[in-house]
Amino acid sequence: MNTYKPVIGLEIHVELSTKSKMFCECDADYFGKAPNTHVCPVCLGLPGALPVPNKKAIEWTLLIGKALNCSINKISKFDRKHYFYPDLPKGYQISQYDEPFCVNGKMDAIRIRRVHLEEDTGKLLHREENTLVDFNRSGVPLVEIVTEPDFESSDEVKKFGEELQAIIRVLKVSDADMEKGSMRLEPNISVGVHHDAPLPSYKVEIKNINSFNFAKRAIDYEVDRHIKILEKGGTPLQETRGYNEVKGITVSQRTKEEAHDYRYFPEPDIPPFEFTNEYLESLFSHMPTLPQEIEQILVRDDKLKAHDAHIISHDNNFYKIYNVLREYAENKQAVANIIVNKKLDINLPKEELIKKAKELFTPKSTDNDRLKTAIDKVMNENQKAVSDFKVGQQNSLMFLIGQVMREMKGQADALVVKETLISKLK
Repeated sequence: MNTYKPVIGLEIHVELSTKSKMFCECDADYFGKAPNTHVCPVCLGLPGALPVPNKKAIEWTLLIGKALNCSINKISKFDRKHYFYPDLPKGYQISQYDEPFCVNGKMDAIRIRRVHLEEDTGKLLHREENTLVDFNRSGVPLVEIVTEPDFESSDEVKKFGEELQAIIRVLKVSDADMEKGSMRLEPNISVGVHHDAPLPSYKVEIKNINSFNFAKRAIDYEVDRHIKILEKGGTPLQETRGYNEVKGITVSQRTKEEAHDYRYFPEPDIPPFEFTNEYLESLFSHMPTLPQEIEQILVRDDKLKAHDAHIISHDNNFYKIYNVLREYAENKQAVANIIVNKKLDINLPKEELIKKAKELFTPKSTDNDRLKTAIDKVMNENQKAVSDFKVGQQNSLMFLIGQVMREMKGQADALVVKETLISKLK
């Protein structure tokens, strides 16, 4: 019986949140705007219009490459990638081919082949029997991150995608919002017959997936489809497919192109780029601390549970709120509990958060005489809980503490209540 091994690589597209588009001055904030209102002769590909590269988009691409441990090509260029499709007004896309900005990176065990910059295309809108084109998205800066085929399961892909999204957001170069299409996944999938076999002779690409869960389901469906074909002695067709999230299946779109089909050649209207060491050092000196490093710091220095540290470090809002609250608490895990369990409105203004933190974490003064009276009352009224504690049932202690705190109407330090109660129970 054959042992099958999924072989999966990823192409991830990330729209950069620059103010203007990649090669013109049009507003890049197109989402939700009226169709074809953020356009000009450059992004519409009109004759005679010349592209001018967006410096900020190039710098942000270099930051992404650095965060993914890539080598930065000191000399790089843009190329023309030719293909005909209604959403591509020029008949070619300005992209990068053999000299991308960033190459040979790594994130955990996954190798990054390249990180390059290109322009996004327009968007097709299907209306009953007609298909319309909205060119507002055409020309928006688009980073493509290409991995090696190092994934062996959909779970690995999902985990990698979530980690990458967190990195992109910490860099503040994109909101990486998959629902809006500013981050899109395109898995390339094939299945080997056994673990020692060379790479399969085919691959199937699934285009434009806008959800990590959809990506997982699409990959699982494809792997199962490939195995059924291989079991019958066939080879899956090398093609591009789409994922139908309603039916939970993939559908064929077209046969998959090879690089020579695009007739790449250097973009003649944009000279090559040459980066000096001084320029790159200056750019990278402002790199923020990345999520994995933040997670390690939270576990090592703040003594947070690994699970909570991961959640807080990989959510910009959570981490921001954590840094506000932690200044007012000796026990940082208590802060993490409040954030992770969503016991606080994280959308409150900073002043309100500080006020809440002082209420939550400033030790309360305790009236000892009143406390002793409250403890005596609670013990007299809850003899079974007292007996349970004395035979080793620790849960009863938390019950009794809760009853005392209620009797004190919250006007007592919980640690003092616990210590006093234990001394009385002995």
